[in-house]
Amino acid sequence: MKLLFAAAAATLAAATATSAAELGVPPNTFGTLDHVFLIIMENQTDTDILGNPNAPFINGYAKVANQATNYFAVGHPSAPNYLEMMGGSNFGVPNDYWPNWVNTGCVDNAPGSTGCDNAVTPIAVAGVDNPVAATAATSTQCNGQITITGTPAPNDCALYDYPSATFTPKSIADQLVSQQKSWKTYQESLPSVVSGINYSDGTSSNLSPVSVFGSGPIQQLYAVKHNPFAYFQDIEVGGEDGLSLAQVTDFDGADGLWSDLQTGMPNFAVIVPNQCNDMHGLVSGETPICNSSTTDEAGFLIAQGDATVGKLVNGIKTSPVWHQGRNVIGLVWDENDSSNAPNRVVLLVETNYATNGRVDAQTYDHYSLLRTLEAGFGLPCLNHACDPTSQVINDLFGG
Repeated sequence: MKLLFAAAAATLAAATATSAAELGVPPNTFGTLDHVFLIIMENQTDTDILGNPNAPFINGYAKVANQATNYFAVGHPSAPNYLEMMGGSNFGVPNDYWPNWVNTGCVDNAPGSTGCDNAVTPIAVAGVDNPVAATAATSTQCNGQITITGTPAPNDCALYDYPSATFTPKSIADQLVSQQKSWKTYQESLPSVVSGINYSDGTSSNLSPVSVFGSGPIQQLYAVKHNPFAYFQDIEVGGEDGLSLAQVTDFDGADGLWSDLQTGMPNFAVIVPNQCNDMHGLVSGETPICNSSTTDEAGFLIAQGDATVGKLVNGIKTSPVWHQGRNVIGLVWDENDSSNAPNRVVLLVETNYATNGRVDAQTYDHYSLLRTLEAGFGLPCLNHACDPTSQVINDLFGG
């Protein structure tokens, strides 16, 4: 029965999501949203987190917040998933390739790095995105990296088959600005060098002094592949108020996350810890840091990410803005660890306006999350968020 449902849903999606358009504002039962704080973590299957003693805060939070127990990423690896969350499409980006920068090309200042290989053109015009298979037998069917040994696990890539579709070259940032709403993405360890966001590596790490004083490659704590807005040409160019790289800031500093929590937050905040704090690990550089090659290291990595989530959630909930208006904290992982397992990840949601502690077993994915955010902000659905399989997550948002 499940296979029949999945096949029917995929056919329906293919029949309806073939043209570049923004459709109407999705209806919802939870009302309007004033502020959304979306924390994005990295590369862990839901079973890696839930019940893991190395993640005490998150497991406690899962009991008091609202939880989706059948929430899926859309393929692999990171960059497409972030774009799918923010724009409803992978926009033809096939892997964790860095963007070229308008008028300058790709920028890579790390000695020996190959980050600019296969750099992608900034998203500016309508095009055709890459297909994604629900159950991939090869990595090429899953828009990039996946490791398959033996029989492919059902839904090792996505919840549904997503055939290629023509996309509208927009993100939720464009939509918010068009409605006089604001957004920011807070990227921890954002480079402080002049080239800033265009410089696709972190410039320092207190965990590895050689990255500051040594002659070898620097540590890549910040990763542009986790910064989806930097892939859009209008944001790179910055010709319109509210749509520029000025909306990309660090956690620290006068316009950073911790400061903004006290002085005023945008309507939509996308919060991305660095690669030592988001459970990604395996940060490259002369001295590997945040490793997860052993069981103990993997446990430490999850524990460090858990502590980061605790700091972020508590910082948000004790800020003045949390008590102003109808607000939501979302905690989500971009994908699992690319293993041969269902690409199911954790999604937790807490509201300040409705009873929390709900559990929703309905199937959702990143396109559902985008559709839900658009419904709460009064925005039209965008790209695959318009698919009939992309359902508004009403229950978790207090509907």
